[in-house]
Amino acid sequence: MSIRPRLTPRRKPPKFLKVLLLLLVPICMIGLYINGQKISYFFRPLWDKPPRSFTRIPHYYAENLSMDHLCRLHGWSLRSQPRRIFDGFMFSNELDILEIRLHELYPHVSKFVILESNTTFTGIPKPLFFASNKDRFAFAEHKIVHDVFSGRIAPSGSYEDPFILESEQRAAMNGLIHRAGISSGDILLMSDTDEIPSPHTLKLLQWCDGIPPIMHLELRHYMYSFEFPVDYSSWRATAHVFGPITRYKHSRQADLIFSDAGWHCSFCFGHIHEFVFKMTAYSHADRVRRKDFLNHSRIQKLICKGDDLFDMLPEEYSFQELIKKMGSIPRSASAVHLPAYLIENADKFRFLLPGGCVRTPESQ
Repeated sequence: MSIRPRLTPRRKPPKFLKVLLLLLVPICMIGLYINGQKISYFFRPLWDKPPRSFTRIPHYYAENLSMDHLCRLHGWSLRSQPRRIFDGFMFSNELDILEIRLHELYPHVSKFVILESNTTFTGIPKPLFFASNKDRFAFAEHKIVHDVFSGRIAPSGSYEDPFILESEQRAAMNGLIHRAGISSGDILLMSDTDEIPSPHTLKLLQWCDGIPPIMHLELRHYMYSFEFPVDYSSWRATAHVFGPITRYKHSRQADLIFSDAGWHCSFCFGHIHEFVFKMTAYSHADRVRRKDFLNHSRIQKLICKGDDLFDMLPEEYSFQELIKKMGSIPRSASAVHLPAYLIENADKFRFLLPGGCVRTPESQ
């Protein structure tokens, strides 16, 4: 007679474990929803690859050197006559940066070609800020070619695809550039309003023969003001020797990049409401994940600390760079090698200089 082994009854998990699971699962789901973007960016080095690297062109410059000497240092030769420069960019609401740009580049630019839309990239109607502030830029009126791009207004409660509207507006720049009178052999700059090439970069483009037909411009990237230098990661601005196939873009167009060629000052506004406008208007408006992101006191606190407005991690392709750039942007007390017009008008643009992070009310 065989003896069957006694079966040990399965123990039911204690009730507290069930309760713990019931609590942990929704908490984890909520955490993933709230911090999904951060988690994705933290692991970006695992799922994304960096674009191919640029070939860097060294940039030689010192005061009181002749153009002939500077051209030869770059392996180029001096022209008998300067080229014309056409500065083409799209404008939204960056009135202070526009004033600095126009004054800084005025001696070297033949035409400023400015296209402004009556909607944001997200399809929200917007004022024509340039048109309503023309008197501020009257000094350059004879050099400015301005037009309005008719965007599409999104149905109430929805948004247009911002990248489609941005692409359409950039394509419309081609017609405006031609109407400005550009010719083959002229220099065409393609950039955004807040991407400002330095005057000595423009002098080289004007006076040197042998420059590449297309090269990107490496700009030092600043956030909120020139008190918070981020790095030299800004590369989208380009300089072209204009020809029949030249088309206006704001993307990768060549493998060459000209080193230390100017400044890119992102979210460099004098009033908090201007920050709010851009946060909801530009191509990455989806980064505003909560209404409190637009709270004025929150924005003021973050721009004085050098923290991210959208509570995001740095967009990097290696864990080393990601960890290095996590946290607040280190402050700089230097106001050297900045746009001359900015320094000449330091009192007016105090908010863009070291120690000037507190924005004043608009009424002041």
